Amino acid sequence: MSNSSLGQRRDFQDLFDQLDGVALWTVSAPGEFDYISAGFEDIWGIPPEAVMDDIALLLDAIHPEDRDRVRQNIEASAQGAHDEAYEGRVVRPDGSIRWVLTRQVLLRDDDGDVSEVVGVCTDITEQKRRERELELLNRIVRHDIRNDMGVVLGWAEMLEDHVDDDRSEYLQKILDSGEHVVELTEVARDYVETIASNESVTIASVPIRSILETELSIRRESFPEATFVVEGTLPDVEVAGNSMLSSVFRNLLNNAVQHNDKDAPRVEISCTARDDDVEVRIADNGPGIPDDRKELAFGKGDRGLGSPGTGIGLYLVDTLVTQYGGSVRVEDNEPTGAVFVVELPCTD
Repeated sequence: MSNSSLGQRRDFQDLFDQLDGVALWTVSAPGEFDYISAGFEDIWGIPPEAVMDDIALLLDAIHPEDRDRVRQNIEASAQGAHDEAYEGRVVRPDGSIRWVLTRQVLLRDDDGDVSEVVGVCTDITEQKRRERELELLNRIVRHDIRNDMGVVLGWAEMLEDHVDDDRSEYLQKILDSGEHVVELTEVARDYVETIASNESVTIASVPIRSILETELSIRRESFPEATFVVEGTLPDVEVAGNSMLSSVFRNLLNNAVQHNDKDAPRVEISCTARDDDVEVRIADNGPGIPDDRKELAFGKGDRGLGSPGTGIGLYLVDTLVTQYGGSVRVEDNEPTGAVFVVELPCTD
């Protein structure tokens, strides 16, 4: 190896030594490490020098339930089979457990033989914790809330024969709202699965007009005190999206009313088809969003001016629109209120 190459490798190793929660290692002979970065101790709780002297310390630190599987992956790389990526748990000397994602790449010489194995270990403990929380949220939404709403709808349906005709519309509103809650549990499930999945999101062509018309119809029923006005006509075009696109406009329309401080909320909707994309503008007459909060409005958990809510509405909007290759922003409305602007690529 030339002096230049050696210098570049040392610079690369020095860079990794500065990173927390990430460890780089290299092996050129089975069972012997040539290099382990300082980040190894952050994850395993064992100094790199100790493992270089005794590789058994590394294997002993792997969780007993994962040890055989990790050993098989190590042996596969040692035999020059193929690159590997695998997860496993590490038990630190203090008894705490860390989840580690290991990616190892085989470097080959001119003859095609493996000359070196380079691996990067990343601490994914926090990611695993979030995945567990998402699974718990999914169970709560899909089972607890769905089951309770099933009971509510069941009792409400039993009242149908005992309600006067002039009051039946109120019962129908209860039934419609209950059924919509059940529908939302399905959307929440899809959302949880989307953000928890490592796979690419499936994007298709969806009709923007029918989605907006459906959501507007439901919002008018849900918020009779509010006025929803469509400016102009809704274009009959298709945009990039999927079954979750309706959630984008459901959340924005709900937001325009629920965060509104007027006795008579007014929401104006316009949709314009351009050369390559479609722009949807949803304007309200509420309190608006201060300039210093506009960039934060789509942050995870943001509830918008202290209003009650789930805390994921606008975060969900931003996540989905970004997945579709579009963008969303908030502007000031005149004389008061906010305008949420969604731009989605056309697929026609």
